[in-house]
Amino acid sequence: MQRLASTLEASLDPSQNKQAETALLQEQKKPGFSLLLLQIVASDAYGSTARLAGALYFKNFIRRNWTDEDGNYKLPNDEVISIKRELIGLMINVPSNIQYQLGDAVGVIADSDFWRRWDTLVDDLVSRLTPDNARINNGVLQVAHSIFKRWRPLYRSDELYTEINHVLGKFGDPFVQLLGNTDQLIEQNKDNKRVLSQYFSTMNLMMKLIYDLSVQDLPPIFEDNIESVTSLLHKYLIYDNPILYTDVDSEAGPLELVKSEIFEVLVLYSQKYEDAFGSFVEQFIGSSWNLLTTAGLDTKNDLLVSKALQFLTSVTRMSQHARAFNNEDTMSQVIERVVLPNLSLRESDMELFEDEPIEFIRRDLEGSDSDTRRRAATDFLQQLLAQFQKLVTDVVLRYVNHYLSDYSRNPSSNWKSKDTAVYLYSSIAAKGAVTTSQGVKSVNELVNILDFFQTNVAGDLVSDSDVESILKVDAIKYLYVFRAQITREQWRDAFPLLVKHLGSSEYVVYTYAAIAVERVLGLTDASKQPAVSPADVKPLSAQLLQHLFQLIERDPESAKLQENEFLMRCVMRVLLVIRDGVLPIADNVLAHYIKITQIISSNPANPRFYYYHFEALGAFIRFAAPSQSEKMENGLYPIFVNVLQNDIQEFIPYVFQLFAALLEANPSATLTTYYTSLTQPILSPEFWSSKGNIPALVRLLSSIMTRGASQVAESKQLEPILAIFQSLITTKVNEIYGFELLESIVANFPPSILDTYFVTILQLLFTRLQNSKTEAFSSRFVRFYHFVSARIESGPGADWFIKHADQVQDGIYVQLYLRIILPDTQKLARPLDRKIAVISLCKTLTDSVAFAEKYKKGWGYTCEALLKLLENPPIIASTDDTIVDHDVDDMSFGVGFTQLQTIKRPARDYWPDVTDVKSWVGNHLQDANARQGGKIRSFAEDRLLQSPEALQILSMYMSR
Repeated sequence: MQRLASTLEASLDPSQNKQAETALLQEQKKPGFSLLLLQIVASDAYGSTARLAGALYFKNFIRRNWTDEDGNYKLPNDEVISIKRELIGLMINVPSNIQYQLGDAVGVIADSDFWRRWDTLVDDLVSRLTPDNARINNGVLQVAHSIFKRWRPLYRSDELYTEINHVLGKFGDPFVQLLGNTDQLIEQNKDNKRVLSQYFSTMNLMMKLIYDLSVQDLPPIFEDNIESVTSLLHKYLIYDNPILYTDVDSEAGPLELVKSEIFEVLVLYSQKYEDAFGSFVEQFIGSSWNLLTTAGLDTKNDLLVSKALQFLTSVTRMSQHARAFNNEDTMSQVIERVVLPNLSLRESDMELFEDEPIEFIRRDLEGSDSDTRRRAATDFLQQLLAQFQKLVTDVVLRYVNHYLSDYSRNPSSNWKSKDTAVYLYSSIAAKGAVTTSQGVKSVNELVNILDFFQTNVAGDLVSDSDVESILKVDAIKYLYVFRAQITREQWRDAFPLLVKHLGSSEYVVYTYAAIAVERVLGLTDASKQPAVSPADVKPLSAQLLQHLFQLIERDPESAKLQENEFLMRCVMRVLLVIRDGVLPIADNVLAHYIKITQIISSNPANPRFYYYHFEALGAFIRFAAPSQSEKMENGLYPIFVNVLQNDIQEFIPYVFQLFAALLEANPSATLTTYYTSLTQPILSPEFWSSKGNIPALVRLLSSIMTRGASQVAESKQLEPILAIFQSLITTKVNEIYGFELLESIVANFPPSILDTYFVTILQLLFTRLQNSKTEAFSSRFVRFYHFVSARIESGPGADWFIKHADQVQDGIYVQLYLRIILPDTQKLARPLDRKIAVISLCKTLTDSVAFAEKYKKGWGYTCEALLKLLENPPIIASTDDTIVDHDVDDMSFGVGFTQLQTIKRPARDYWPDVTDVKSWVGNHLQDANARQGGKIRSFAEDRLLQSPEALQILSMYMSR
């Protein structure tokens, strides 16, 4: 136990975590490992770090090992029972930082088991509640919140409502009783700071739970007691007690946290339960106004103020509440007393700007600042604008002009006034949210954004004099936000100004310039024309990329170098724009990528940075490798192999994709020694045990087989590859990759090699079809059949498939064909799959001996299936070179495979010459009929007697 505790503690130490993780992977194979973790977490004999590490590892262990994809337990049943029995009591008694980790584990278990396989849980929680023990109650409520918060993002369903009703039936009354008890205990202990703080923690958790229990529907127990519930909410919204004030201005205390949670509930109730709650809204609006006009500018109030503004934004959407603001005096007060104080820069904002610039940017950037005062005040103002556009515009413009005048009187001292003016103007000029791809799509027609820019903003971009840095940022952000409103001609003048500010010495200025440059380079108009022409970028590209790399590499310490993902995203965009324009500077770009990869490999610290790093590297490979493959392989192979040898798990799925892209860039070349030496290691089970590696490994193996099938066969590596296929095909989550690998095998090896294995392959597929058939598996199997059937020129074909199928079980092919292949062919949805099916069925009619001589009725069924597919002929979209952008904030890292979009491989079309399938079918039938002396027409006339309509349609195709 002590050794395990020490290993856990080492897993949190960056200098030891690799070795510790390896040791823990061995430990977790031992029986009862999860229970040992819980013993360490529970015991005061171990240090706080070891206990926290144990809780973290337990959470992740449960996430990986609780159930399989079918919901079956992966752990022994007695271990499952013990975990459920011990976990709740343990969570109640451990410190809060450990509670949160165990709470996540409870949530994972609840996702699988609650409530039907854990129907005693709520009874267990209720039995542990006490009338007045805050520590125990807080533990119970934390567990309850860990379980019930799962309902927040879910869509309504009968099963969900059954679960919620199960909880309310057992938990509702005790919860309401505890709410009343806690209210009384707060009154009784109002002068005892320590005890009062504990009960406020209880109240905070209870506010979270009111939200959880109400998020899908208003619980009857709350609806029946709506007056007392709202009375209590209002009481604590306006509650004040100096002994709960915090000594630190930057840290929210019990009062602020409880009130923030109350506002969350008020937003929910005002949006969803107007009938029950509407009559109480006015008093909360008045209290919110009082709170907003009296709350100080201290950082500790930020969350509370933003939540209060979110509530006002919510009620302003309803005309019956919004009309209170519909006069000029009231609107002026709102702007002056609520909006402006929360839009204006504070000292704490400037400290963040100077001391933690990357954090300033992340908070300020589009949408990432949802809980900041500025964002909340802007949302409130824009909602008022949506209700009263002319009134709000007129009032706000007066304040904008006031602040601009104040700035003009003394620009060096009053620069904050201009910042407020620009921000305020932008808030009413934009209608709707700032989108990732285009910025603001719609603007307030009562203002002129270009005139305001030229008159008040452009000078800060153009001037080389001593302009305050924040005003330069405001100017850059103005272009960034309104980029879609600026014409291509106007961008010719504006874009160089953005590029110029990449040379700023100020971190926030050059980073915002990089953000704006990247977004503008990715901007297109309605006709898909770029806002900035690639022809205008290519002459600048060498200097632009060199400068961006210098900014990235200015601090070579690994974590610091990775801090600024925005710079690397800009590098990626430049490479995508200039495309093969990178060739003249490929040596320099390659050197930088080798250097950066080596540095960040020592300590992968920022998933966003290294995601964009590998996306940019993918773009570089895409455009440089086709003509400079040897140079690229020589430069990149050593650093990629280093990633594999040092088991840098964060990078490995990316590296496998990049290896594949390097291979695919030169498909006609033979397999170099780099890849022959790589093949054997990537067949090892260690790489395939990580689900995030599998899609990339399948692609890499497929690329290796495409370029070097003969070398794979000579090295006797086909059997290990088939063993991987067998493993993949047994699980629902990986079956699609199993089929991809199998199709690649069939495409690259001749029947003379495949004959040895194909019966076994079919046995595996037939077993899955018989024992655990799913719609997805059946669809992929049918596509695979048609893939084999359509490849008759390469050696396989329908007869080859039939021969091997009937070796598995005599006559099984007919059953498969009639019960699965023909019916499910019509269900194929993807155009490429339907195209393969058309080619397969047509070649079966013209070239299959079995269908010509043995399956005469089957020939007719096949013909009818083909004609039915042709009623809605598949149209294969032309493949362009467009690369689809994904917002990194919408992506998950470390939980699976992350596709690199710059080298995403399009679905492979093995028959690219077949574009118009109807014409191809007609020509193929005519050619075959002529080649075989009229046999095809004879078969049709003989075997479609019962289907005269099919005969007529087929004759039309054959007569084209």
